[in-house]
Amino acid sequence: MANLYRHACRILMLPLLAGLAGCNMVVMSPSGDIAAQQRDLILVSTFLMLLIIIPVIVLTLYFAWHYRRANTQAVYDPEWHHSTRLEVVIWSAPLAIIIALGAVTWISTHKLDPYRPIDRLDAERAVPADVKPLTVEVVALDWKWLFFYPDYGIATVNELAAPVDVPINFKITASSVMNSFYIPALAGQIYAMPGMQTRLHAVINAPGEFEGFSANYSGAGFSHMRFKFHGLDQAGFDGWVSKVKQQGTMLNRDAYLKLEKPSEREPVRYYGGVENGLYEAVLNMCAQPGKMCMNEMMHVDMMGGGGEESEANRERLQYDNRHAGTGDGTNSATFPATGQPARGQGAPEGTTGQDAEGQSGSGAQPMQHDMQNMNGHDMDGHQMGGENPQAPASDSGSSTPDKGSIAPEQLNNSK
Repeated sequence: MANLYRHACRILMLPLLAGLAGCNMVVMSPSGDIAAQQRDLILVSTFLMLLIIIPVIVLTLYFAWHYRRANTQAVYDPEWHHSTRLEVVIWSAPLAIIIALGAVTWISTHKLDPYRPIDRLDAERAVPADVKPLTVEVVALDWKWLFFYPDYGIATVNELAAPVDVPINFKITASSVMNSFYIPALAGQIYAMPGMQTRLHAVINAPGEFEGFSANYSGAGFSHMRFKFHGLDQAGFDGWVSKVKQQGTMLNRDAYLKLEKPSEREPVRYYGGVENGLYEAVLNMCAQPGKMCMNEMMHVDMMGGGGEESEANRERLQYDNRHAGTGDGTNSATFPATGQPARGQGAPEGTTGQDAEGQSGSGAQPMQHDMQNMNGHDMDGHQMGGENPQAPASDSGSSTPDKGSIAPEQLNNSK
């Protein structure tokens, strides 16, 4: 009776365990064609692998049962050591599966390339020749999502919308640390990185409200870095655009720099107007006044450097410590790159006891990063932001050297 009671309790707990699992089948039942093709790829790959896994498991259990000690009817052949037919089966079946998986992977890698514009709305409909894709520029902030609609001159925070059966062209970047843009019902995830732009092409085939979020840990507010994606018919999307224009405010550089500061659980915001070139400034890390844009810097490098006069560009190229000393609590590096104290209790690795001011007694020098001589490889003197590695320590008793003597080598290529 006691055993029966325990079994009954276990059976009754199964629905509870299923509910606690919090399963969301959106990945296996998506509403966008790209996500549907990715789901099919998962199913095909799983099926191909199960073709070998299931027979191996079944045969393992069969052999263990058939050749058990109690079965005296089983044939015992201690001299057996080889079977050509068995070897052919053992090696040919996995080889055929590997070839099939390789072919599927090769085709899907090119067909589902996120940079490749889509050529169909779904399995039965091609993209009409007269359809204009919707362009959405995405910026991952700490810790919210900013969406630009350049064709409509609007922007939103933590809310995204698109018409059904219209190709979407995403351009994706980030303001500080790397994130991952992911709408499971629409398409697979793709990274958002500062100073870089990634792309994603997708289409939503069914109206509804879908979940979007960051799939890459990016700091304290990562868990709440979520947004709603609305799939709407054309009339509903036009109405949504009108609502954003009517209820929204102006998004200029000052408003963006305030929005860029780290915050959690940010509500949905609408911007009925956007300053021209703002997304390009964010992408090139020059939204803050006085900073040189990345594309401008790359042009200077391409032309051979700016010469001695490029010393004036030193402060304009300090991107990584743009929030240092403001108390914004960003995810950028702490000591010694930005001057912020380390968050841990111990001294930073490699500082040999330096304190938060970069000092460890008289005459101590801060940690030097010699990228030019690292492992014997010439790195052309390039340094990715931060302070000049050749500048002396800023001890309280030291004098300020002549500026002409510490021109950064990465921009001083004069002959």
